[in-house]
Amino acid sequence: MLFEKYDLKGTSLKNRVVMAPLTRRRALEPELAANNLIAEYYVQRASAGLLISEGSQISPEAYGYTGSPGCYLDVQIEGWKKVTKAVHAAGGKIFLQLWHVGPFSHRLLQPENKLPMAASAVRPPGQVITAEGHKDYEVPRAMTIKEINKTVTDFERAARMAIIAGFDGVEIHGAHAYIIDQFIMDATNKRTDEFGGSIENRSRFLFMVIDEILKYVPAEKVGLRLSPRGYRPGLKDSDADSVYGYIINKLNDYNLAYLHLSEMMSPDDRLNNPEKSFMPYYRKIYKGTLLSCGGHSRESGERMLQNGEADLIVYGKPFISNPDLVERMKVDAPLAEPDKETFYHGGAKGYTDYPLMG
Repeated sequence: MLFEKYDLKGTSLKNRVVMAPLTRRRALEPELAANNLIAEYYVQRASAGLLISEGSQISPEAYGYTGSPGCYLDVQIEGWKKVTKAVHAAGGKIFLQLWHVGPFSHRLLQPENKLPMAASAVRPPGQVITAEGHKDYEVPRAMTIKEINKTVTDFERAARMAIIAGFDGVEIHGAHAYIIDQFIMDATNKRTDEFGGSIENRSRFLFMVIDEILKYVPAEKVGLRLSPRGYRPGLKDSDADSVYGYIINKLNDYNLAYLHLSEMMSPDDRLNNPEKSFMPYYRKIYKGTLLSCGGHSRESGERMLQNGEADLIVYGKPFISNPDLVERMKVDAPLAEPDKETFYHGGAKGYTDYPLMG
């Protein structure tokens, strides 16, 4: 089933293999625009049924990963046009992922050196790369209502600009403890206003973003990514299935292109302990097109499709070192291992120089 065609709400996919949004950080300062090298990277992988671009920040405040491309300036839109034109010429389909990192930034990366924004003043663990080297994440500032409303507008504007740039659709990044997930999880949302407390309040920001985008972009061109049971150490909801179950059930009222669920599963668990997956639980709730991401092999992807637990299977790291992943899986060819030292920044090395099969 992996290699069957699929109708994604009017967007015809040549197979059910999806390339995950993979942060590679090859955009250059100061424009942070996609370039010819980035276009080549996506074209090499255009045999996937659907490409989901790396996260693209929706505003200067959304920036936290140096070298990640934006989608809010005219020069950035012109850069993305090179990518979409090349991918379409190669017979591919591509969605842009709309990204706001929230607290995973630093004042050195923010306009006017302000503190990064979050749902609440909860500092995430870890460090961030800045012009002055690695820095610990800071305690972010809790967003004001005015900043919440502006961020909703920023998501909508970036979505419109993505369509202008020629993307087949957009994916809202609501996963991995970034800004939208910050509001959803009780570990990061300590608010006492209309955006905190109850499940309805904590999901309010997400649905404001969706509703605003749908005023200008057809629902069949809008996807959403969530990570229901957490993704980062210490950053998850204490009652995840109830919270995300409520959200995902409410999504049935929307005619979105898809719901993309990301879970932390190893290839070994996918193969030997598939019952650990939360996909069957959420499959019973969600009625639309469902994407599964995390640790998949060809075998686990086929099994999940056969069981009806997902409609499309998303592959991440295998696409880094196997631009022709679809062709390799079709004939059970060995997969090349990625060079982790070249995941981020740099040029063509470890980016567009992985050889094709044979």
